[in-house]
Amino acid sequence: METDKELFWSLLEPEYGGAQMFCRKLVGNRELGDDLFQDALVSAFTKFASLREHDSFRPWLYRIMINAFRSSVRRPWWKRFVPMSPELQLSLVGDDPLDILTARRWLDRAFRALAPEAQALVTLHELEGWPVSDLAALYDKTEGAIKAALFRARKKMKDAILRFGENHTVESREADLLRKERECVAAKPELE
Repeated sequence: METDKELFWSLLEPEYGGAQMFCRKLVGNRELGDDLFQDALVSAFTKFASLREHDSFRPWLYRIMINAFRSSVRRPWWKRFVPMSPELQLSLVGDDPLDILTARRWLDRAFRALAPEAQALVTLHELEGWPVSDLAALYDKTEGAIKAALFRARKKMKDAILRFGENHTVESREADLLRKERECVAAKPELE
């Protein structure tokens, strides 16, 4: 038993930082990402005896984290992970906060249009830099199937951004019309 604990921690050590960052990126929040990571570690530690090949520790661990994320998304809306707060976005130095918030809002809408499994796939490939071959091993699929899944996820995100853009444009036009109407009312001379 003691050797299993030592083996688990020795296999986890080189993956620890990257796996923790993956969870943070997946949920879009540091604290909630750390919670997800800790839950996944507890699960991985308790299931470690079922791991047959120690060479496949990395994909096995990431599968546990993805499953934990998927389970968390199924919770009621008030228990779901929330995106980075606007206050935190505003505290970032060097960029226009409005542009950051707008881009974050659009990307968040696009990302949330994906199923949890697709969110994990996109995060691993685009943000973590996992090659398609590693993703194929993780998901136990062919590289072609992974490329097709990535293509579908990107298309779904693009479609969500376009839909959001259309709605945003309509809202902007309505706001402009309302503003112009108020300006006209304010500029109209009062009748005596």
